[in-house]
Amino acid sequence: MAQANNYNLDQRFDFTASVKKVIFILGGIGALLLVIGILSAALSGGHGAGEEGGHAFHWTKRLFANIWINNVYFTGIAIIGVFFFAIQYAAQAGWSTALLRIMISFGYWLPIAAVLMLATFFVANHDLFHWTHSYVFDKADPAYDRIIDGKGNFFYWPMEKGTFPIFYIVRMVVFFGFWVFFFNKLKSLSYEEDLQGGTSYWYTIRKWSAIFLVFFAVSSSISAWDWVMSIDTHWFSTLFGWYVFASWFVAGLSAITLVTIFLKDQGYLEMVNQNHIHDLGKFVFAFSIFWTYIWFSQFLLIYYANIPEESVYFIERLSSDVYGPYIFVNIVLNFVLPFLVLMTRDAKRHNIFLKLVCTLIILGHWIDFFLMVQPGTLGHNGGVGLMELGMLLVYGSAFAFVALSNLSKHNLIAKNHPMLEESYHHHI
Repeated sequence: MAQANNYNLDQRFDFTASVKKVIFILGGIGALLLVIGILSAALSGGHGAGEEGGHAFHWTKRLFANIWINNVYFTGIAIIGVFFFAIQYAAQAGWSTALLRIMISFGYWLPIAAVLMLATFFVANHDLFHWTHSYVFDKADPAYDRIIDGKGNFFYWPMEKGTFPIFYIVRMVVFFGFWVFFFNKLKSLSYEEDLQGGTSYWYTIRKWSAIFLVFFAVSSSISAWDWVMSIDTHWFSTLFGWYVFASWFVAGLSAITLVTIFLKDQGYLEMVNQNHIHDLGKFVFAFSIFWTYIWFSQFLLIYYANIPEESVYFIERLSSDVYGPYIFVNIVLNFVLPFLVLMTRDAKRHNIFLKLVCTLIILGHWIDFFLMVQPGTLGHNGGVGLMELGMLLVYGSAFAFVALSNLSKHNLIAKNHPMLEESYHHHI
């Protein structure tokens, strides 16, 4: 590892006051927009007549929907950091050794996300999920819903349907519990590897990574059904778990790329060269295509089959003046833009192109989750306004602060990783 040792492998990120100031300013702008949006909704009489199914609209419902969108979205970006870290070990990858600490730093958001998700569900479950209303399971009630009743055990077992959704809560706790456990396990082993060296820690991390990946494959799909698909309780898609994963993955890759470029611009990560940046660009490009493939497959199979209980999901979005335009914005930001801009080799090796594309992709996949959540919770009362923009900035700033502050506590490079030399010589 002689050549790699020409670099400062004990270098740490200095989370300076100027960087914190930028994050706090963005968070402050977000908080201001959020407050203005809330006041605007409340003072403008944010009370609507009955929605379909007899639900009255209240401005707090829009607030809760926005919290849920960002909870799910940033939870996904956090777990993707851990997932991509685990992939490197399971695949025995060496090129990415210099980037491992960036990936794992995202996982520090997971405990916060767990608290936010559980708290939001307990406070706002009736505003977000139609299946939480007991009357839909009461056959004597005019609002009884046979389809939701048939799915009730998935949420309430072993308790009576319409009481306390213990099965749903247990799944959420188990998923977050194991995600946090695996994150802490992989993180601690990686830091111990820095102290001890050798290959034994690498083999141990690879073993735990493989176990985590199996659990993640199951839990990511079920969490997508629970947290997003069950909002539109009548509707289902067998591709939905893959779809949410693809959206999470591209957003997570874009965030990893932006942090890497930010650190390079600040003079850190001397080992990271344009070949590493090129590989990150290839991942962003490739999985933007993958997301598009899943999106189009889901849309084509459902819309072309024209089965009413399935096609309604797309019809109510495409035919809506509120959501229809955002479907096309979604496709442009998440497919057309990265496809055209990152197609050439040179584009994937230039920071300016990746900064632009990755920033817009993160915004684009937030819009993707907006389209998954708001139509089913708010109907025609939704939209992108000050409340939405403010909430996104608040969550984004909080996530950045948590990730960067914890990134600064340890060496940026896994200096005793057995494949560090391969990362140093990485060239494509």
